[in-house]
Amino acid sequence: MKLDRKTISVSIKNLHPFENNPYKVQDGEEMDKLMESIQSQGVLTPLVVRPMADAAMGYEVISGHRRLAACQKLEMKSIPVTIQQMDDDKAMIAVVDANLQREHILPSEKAFAFKMKLEALNHQGVTSAQVEQKLSRDAVAGDVGMSGAQVQRYIRLTNLIPELLELVDQGKIAFTPAVHLSYLKPQEQRWVLEEMEKNACSPSVSQAYHLKEESQAGRLTQELTAEQMAREKANQREKVSFFCDDLRRFFPKEYSAQDIQKAILKMLEDREASSRWEVPAVTRTAASRSPKSRAASDRDAR
Repeated sequence: MKLDRKTISVSIKNLHPFENNPYKVQDGEEMDKLMESIQSQGVLTPLVVRPMADAAMGYEVISGHRRLAACQKLEMKSIPVTIQQMDDDKAMIAVVDANLQREHILPSEKAFAFKMKLEALNHQGVTSAQVEQKLSRDAVAGDVGMSGAQVQRYIRLTNLIPELLELVDQGKIAFTPAVHLSYLKPQEQRWVLEEMEKNACSPSVSQAYHLKEESQAGRLTQELTAEQMAREKANQREKVSFFCDDLRRFFPKEYSAQDIQKAILKMLEDREASSRWEVPAVTRTAASRSPKSRAASDRDAR
């Protein structure tokens, strides 16, 4: 079916953002550049709109929300638009597709965009059939070069409370832990948020996975959440390292780095077993101590 198209100039007052638009219109460098471009060259690409259900209300924007915002900031009176007739499902798909190729898309934007498109595709088919759900999911995935499973993982993010989802957008919670946290009940997610704010920490994949397991088993409590979030992460464990060149003069030339490591550990174990041996005392700076020991010292000082 061929869509009716017509390009005209429309008063900005008669243009309305798409309801539940999954993409955010944000101020920043990109918006500044867009405004400069419009000021010098005008709106080069007309917005795509459709008539509102109530014709007197004007038009609903399908594509061009950022251009509309830029024109509003510039206090322009009218803007060129291309009018298209389309139903709700086609409009939702068009809104999603119009922005998915942008260079910078937030995780939350992808999450709600994929969900919107999937719902529209399912509505066009047989929504109650699992096979139709999978076909629709794979169709969404094919359009963005992802697997169906990855699309589903993004859609899981829509189950996060707004505060956690904002932290995902800010890069303060990694994608995979965020997916695991999406299986927690809203109150359980708030417990996680409280621990993050209290301890200035972010859940690891392992921590988020265990929280998810405990939640699904019906065992997750606020106390258990705090305990899990307090566990030391692998990348937070202190390490002792040496440059190989500093140690090589003590070992045969043919020894590899792994051989040197094994030999050092063996000598220490032998010495520990042969006599009473105390580690030589060293002067330790505050910076060289672990966070836990520093915290303990601070408490003792008080």
